[in-house]
Amino acid sequence: MLPWKLLDTADVPGGGVQLRLMQRGNEFTIKLGQNELMSSRLFGSEEALATLTCFRLKSFTAPKLLIGGLGMGFTLRAALKVLGPQAEVTVVELVPAIIAWARGPMAEMSGDCLADPRVEIREADVVQAIAAVRDSYDAILLDVDNGPEGLTRKSNDALYDLKGLQSAWAALRPGGILAVWSSFPNDKFTKRLAKAGFAAEEIKIRATGTRGGARHVIWLATRPAA
Repeated sequence: MLPWKLLDTADVPGGGVQLRLMQRGNEFTIKLGQNELMSSRLFGSEEALATLTCFRLKSFTAPKLLIGGLGMGFTLRAALKVLGPQAEVTVVELVPAIIAWARGPMAEMSGDCLADPRVEIREADVVQAIAAVRDSYDAILLDVDNGPEGLTRKSNDALYDLKGLQSAWAALRPGGILAVWSSFPNDKFTKRLAKAGFAAEEIKIRATGTRGGARHVIWLATRPAA
């Protein structure tokens, strides 16, 4: 078996931790310590985050989406396959190196999604990006850190606490969807979504997208239309 090769490292702004991009043949992984945050082998649930959301926006002529966290681009690519030509997708990524890796060593995997005219890539903190707008998005998709129980940056908790969920509610248009990816179930988070005013559905998805393998969780939380 081929050994893993370290390609690059990157500090997480404000996190005090370091990410490592590693490659083995055609396979990539991004690690934090011994924890695998992302893998090019396991992306079924990241794609499902996009497809489950975008299929619910099928009746929208020109939906406007915000994706929190570029990662390896699986969520973005899956969204673009479903969305029509008039959609607008803003991807907010905190770590500059993640964007550079997508355009550099992982460019073949990224394909042309970063250059898609429907896409804007913004280097920023998604907590601040959401808090800065009102009634702006038809969907907000969050694949940040490890979900509501984060690993990389304590301030990411501000996305998932009650105040953060209320900011997301305000940033969505009536009938809009907040979609959240997580490695683990979290009953407290489900209750928090309801407290923030969302009608939430919790869906368990295989990491591989097929039978077998770890189960991840996706919440689809809708801001009531009226």
